[in-house]
Amino acid sequence: MNAVRLTPPAGPIRATIPLASSKSESNRALIINALSGFRGTLHNVSAARDSQTMIRLLQSEDSVADVLDAGTTMRFLTAYFAVTGQHKTLTGTPRMCERPIGLLVDALRTLGAEIEYLNKDGFPPLVTKGFSGNGTNRLAIRGDVSSQYISALLMIAPTLPDGLTLELTGEVGSKPYIGMTLRQMEHFGVQAIANWETKTITVPSKPYSPTDYAVESDWSGASYWFSMLALAEDETSEIELLGLKENSLQGDSAIVDIMRPLGVESTFTPKGVVLTKTPSQPSLAWDFTDCPDLAQTVAVCCAIKNIPLTLTGIESLKIKETDRVFALQTELKKVGAELVEITPGARDAGDNSRSYCVRRLADAPGSLPHFDTYDDHRMAMAFAPVAMRQEIVVNEPGVVAKSYPSFWEDMARVTTVKPVE
Repeated sequence: MNAVRLTPPAGPIRATIPLASSKSESNRALIINALSGFRGTLHNVSAARDSQTMIRLLQSEDSVADVLDAGTTMRFLTAYFAVTGQHKTLTGTPRMCERPIGLLVDALRTLGAEIEYLNKDGFPPLVTKGFSGNGTNRLAIRGDVSSQYISALLMIAPTLPDGLTLELTGEVGSKPYIGMTLRQMEHFGVQAIANWETKTITVPSKPYSPTDYAVESDWSGASYWFSMLALAEDETSEIELLGLKENSLQGDSAIVDIMRPLGVESTFTPKGVVLTKTPSQPSLAWDFTDCPDLAQTVAVCCAIKNIPLTLTGIESLKIKETDRVFALQTELKKVGAELVEITPGARDAGDNSRSYCVRRLADAPGSLPHFDTYDDHRMAMAFAPVAMRQEIVVNEPGVVAKSYPSFWEDMARVTTVKPVE
């Protein structure tokens, strides 16, 4: 399909959605299980392309590991291949090779890894060439750029001769994702000590214990259904999302609190969570430092509901699959809204104090909006809920395969989804 045309539902939404499993949990479990000798049993591993790419590359004996557009896979495998002494060339799509990895590579080199860049310093492609294990057991790394660097180092830390103490400098972003990593490590028998006041995490040198692990459904994928219910016109609409836990490891479970003022109430059941509609608040301000992947969804939802939104903590979006800030600014114009920066200054992907606002400027333009997706799964899924209010077209819908391959099939449960060639 080159595009899909989505049409608003004729009546109230009534749907039960069997959500895809968590890509974030799956990718961490796959690395930890590999470090335990592939002797554990993993259940409900994500069918998302990123996780399937991780599985393929962990099993492959090829000298070249092409991660495609999977940033998490690139970062986690760079640490894994380095510490296990494997000679691998890691590469990916052109956009993947524009995404920085220098902070992680510098840290791994300090620990004794031999890593060489093939083109531009600080960016893929790169080659891991061996590991000397020089005994370094303390590192300092910025906490405000990507938590995936930190998680990659934490997961390989138990395999080091003296373990590792990580000192996180600056503000610490996406802290729940670091917490997810630590809790999954604990499940496999390694207890780390995190002191958030001193911003240090100490991991002992200890072999992982092979074990069974069941992956939860994906809260990131759930967020689009929260937005769909928030935008549903009929007040009796209701959506049940299966496989979610109230006490989740996933930081994106924050969508429950974010969406409450936008008119969505969550009720947990033994099977998952039931979403119902409630009155919305007149405005919203939210710091997305710990859940940046939710920002696009919430921004689009607020724009359509005409609820002014103030966002902070979104600078890391500029180094994702696309520059998501720019992409949002461009696509929101198609529905008569804008995303503007209200604290201009020097550009720094780690400066999460910068503020933005989303506001509706006018009624949506009369023409049928065609939303571009920028090779970014989250752009496609963040804008899809607009179809609860008006007919839309989403270009290159296949990008959802990266994290939620069944998204369009699931969406067809609540609205009309027609392919456009």
